[in-house]
Amino acid sequence: MEKKVKNVFKEGAIAPDFIANAIAKHQVKTNIGAHNIFLGQVRADKIDGKIVSAIEYSAYETMANQKFHEIKEQTFLAYNITCMHIYHSLGKVAVGEVCLFVFVSAPHRRVVFEALEYVVEAIKKEVPVFGKELFEDDSYQWKVNT
Repeated sequence: MEKKVKNVFKEGAIAPDFIANAIAKHQVKTNIGAHNIFLGQVRADKIDGKIVSAIEYSAYETMANQKFHEIKEQTFLAYNITCMHIYHSLGKVAVGEVCLFVFVSAPHRRVVFEALEYVVEAIKKEVPVFGKELFEDDSYQWKVNT
């Protein structure tokens, strides 16, 4: 049975209390022995003498959610993980705030490291999410994922 495609997007920054609550909900899952999280945070990069103050994220949401779903399904096939959650910001996220939250759980630790790296790299390469880097002088440029 195919799993339902979930909406991974959250408007604005991903709040620390949201992250903490997501982690706390897993205390009742006693078959889990390891968790690993990735928090993508907006940096105050200096580009051509200008400082990034925020990133404004946009996406083709239906297409992006489908791609997030495919990455999750591929990860479950490739790694012995128990669960995984992905959340990505839309809209403006200031420097220092979290824009990507990936949470992977499994019975044992080694697999969560491998699975998390796979997921984050796949997201950066495959998901159509676009970031407009906003500079302190009110100019901007489109971000290129590396």
